[in-house]
Amino acid sequence: MLHALQKFYAKSESVRAYTMLSPALILIFLLMLIPMILMLSFSFFTQISFVEIDYTFTIQRYIDFFQKNLLVSLLIKSLKISFLVTLITLLTAYPVCYYIAFYVKKNKMLWLVMLTLPFWTSYLLRVFSWKIILGTKGVINSSLINAGLLSEPLTFLMYSETAVIITLTHAYAAFALLPLYVSLEKIDFSLIEAGRDLGLSRLEVFWKITFPLSMPGVIGAILIIFIPTVGDYVTPALLGGTDGRMLSNMIQAYFGKINNIPLGAASATIMLFTVALVTMIVSYTTKKLTQRIS
Repeated sequence: MLHALQKFYAKSESVRAYTMLSPALILIFLLMLIPMILMLSFSFFTQISFVEIDYTFTIQRYIDFFQKNLLVSLLIKSLKISFLVTLITLLTAYPVCYYIAFYVKKNKMLWLVMLTLPFWTSYLLRVFSWKIILGTKGVINSSLINAGLLSEPLTFLMYSETAVIITLTHAYAAFALLPLYVSLEKIDFSLIEAGRDLGLSRLEVFWKITFPLSMPGVIGAILIIFIPTVGDYVTPALLGGTDGRMLSNMIQAYFGKINNIPLGAASATIMLFTVALVTMIVSYTTKKLTQRIS
């Protein structure tokens, strides 16, 4: 029996692969799946007092979420901020990756290292750096006032949605660079030359050949940026003020000082499923749009 199992293991590549992946899969199960199950379970309970929870099954917490205009508006705001961050990041990162992939002939890896080097520092350090840059006495306002272009500092740059969008765009730019560059680098340049030989303009070559072939990187960048930014807590807590708060800040309050764990769990579950739904819609729409373009 043991000999048969050893023979089967030696012949089956999939079994060997899953055996090698089993430690990582177990770790993922313990650190991700179990907390998600616990969060989903607590969303069906009721907080009776500061320390007591009623474990009777109920969907009232989900009803409470949609009855509270504040929570619904924060969810919409979180999706809007994440969408804008994703869009701005793609619009700025794609041309950079396009230039490196098609116009830089030497030391491409050095370019990528130089572009991603600032992101090797602490995330909190970068957030506080933007706090110094965007503040009323920060670099931008001081420069504009000293140049005589402003008489008073721009207040919308700090403790607002604008500050959150700028900081998150900078924070996740590196995550967009790598998938975009890889997808553009893999494009066979002979296809682009063939398009030009057929009389296509540079813009037509881009829309009909380059962009559709780079869509795997675009979709990857969208997912990498959109998913974590929806639930980002640190940036809106430090730079958002009252105007730039997101749903994640309210969820933290429910688990913390408000001490309504079931409602916090329900809010987190709704946000999780909303992000999953929006991600599937965006991926499907992007693929269909690419097929129509190509």
